[in-house]
Amino acid sequence: MARPYAPMQRKASRKRAAPYRFRLVVMVKAPVAGAVKTRLARDLGVAAACRFARHTAAAVLQRVAGDSRWQTVLAVAPDAALAARWWDRGLPRMGQGSGDLGRRMASLIRAMPPGPVVIVGSDIPNITPAPLASAFRELSRHQAVFGPAEDGGYWLVGLNWRARAVAAFVGVRWSSRHALADTVANLRGRSVAYVANLADVDDGEALVKHSGRLGRRVANPCR
Repeated sequence: MARPYAPMQRKASRKRAAPYRFRLVVMVKAPVAGAVKTRLARDLGVAAACRFARHTAAAVLQRVAGDSRWQTVLAVAPDAALAARWWDRGLPRMGQGSGDLGRRMASLIRAMPPGPVVIVGSDIPNITPAPLASAFRELSRHQAVFGPAEDGGYWLVGLNWRARAVAAFVGVRWSSRHALADTVANLRGRSVAYVANLADVDDGEALVKHSGRLGRRVANPCR
């Protein structure tokens, strides 16, 4: 089970406080050789995969974490790495807990205060704030939103307050071309929207395909 969400130490003025805030949860994994980006490591080697994970996470946080339209929360795995210095220490953190990806995401969403929640990974080199803002806008009209990925999965998922009780992630075939379809099927009867299609880099083929668009902050082991 995910560790409880810990709010930022800096408190907003009561006079200006909104009834709720948009919250962006970025799932990060400790960049430890042999324990991170294992599919990529099989293609490129353990050291290269670890380096890519570290630089990509830094680039993702640099691009999206400072946006004032939402509060960014780091969801860290494993929980023992909560105090690690690999990531921005000014951001609130929580542990991802145990279980498969679906169980961990469900726990993270349940742990958030009221309001729309969007979850992304830290392996999306082309991410920008624009599709995240679109996702939060969609959650004012729909109960769920997805950012499809090229491999049949998704790089973004968001739920509004009314949809949080739905078992959206049960029985999903993760790391397959069925992941998005399975999750949407679990949301049958709910209003679903979509934002931009982006690539999450899980293996060597995806890295080579998108190497020209990674940006200077992302180390490219192919070069």
